[in-house]
Amino acid sequence: MSSPLRATHFLFIAALAAQALNSACAQNADDAKPANKLTLGAYHFADSGNAGDINWRHTNDYGDTWLGYYHSGARDEHQGRAGWDNTFALDALRITPAAQIASRGYVNGSINIETGKTWFLGAGFGRTNLRPNWNLNFDPNDSWSLSGGWRGEGQSFSVLWIRDDRENPDERHLHAIYRQAVGSGQRLTVDVLHKRGLVEGASIRKTGASITWDWPRYFLRLAYDPKVNFTNEDMWRLALGTRF
Repeated sequence: MSSPLRATHFLFIAALAAQALNSACAQNADDAKPANKLTLGAYHFADSGNAGDINWRHTNDYGDTWLGYYHSGARDEHQGRAGWDNTFALDALRITPAAQIASRGYVNGSINIETGKTWFLGAGFGRTNLRPNWNLNFDPNDSWSLSGGWRGEGQSFSVLWIRDDRENPDERHLHAIYRQAVGSGQRLTVDVLHKRGLVEGASIRKTGASITWDWPRYFLRLAYDPKVNFTNEDMWRLALGTRF
């Protein structure tokens, strides 16, 4: 079976699993926020083929935990992962630590601090152990960040600046993110990304974007990421998911 077919087969099976899980939980559906989210991702690299990913995220009193698996037969890449994050309120501050482990010995951790309600500011810091990792955050992990924005009734606008501060300090991402509720529990999110840095010694400046549409129980996201993770590859990403 060819690599693209293997990726398609993987996503098809994962989609059936998602539908089964969603159907099993349908009788318990109510207005409460669902505790689980299952996301299926399909990635197309312009020069080297396709990849697939599945991620399950669960929310409880101890925060959010997740399990995921990424696979690309065409690129000979595969990695399992598990992680956790939670947000703690401390007076006017919201503090969010996060940690992740993955196969091949990879470990990372981060912390983000935010303050403000309608208008807000934040800062973050992340570190890894530099073991092999296929970065599905698509932002630098060994980095610091600054963020700020405005949240209103049913809409928000924010900017997020991320800079690698370890092995590749030239790598920088700037996100401009707009969210708008559109009624019936639906929401539109647009994230425009501008990146600059070095790719194999050559300076690049590129712009990408993602569009996400949320329904109460489902969501769909399409993204274009040029020079993804500061490689020579351009990537299209399609993600679909369900909450249950």
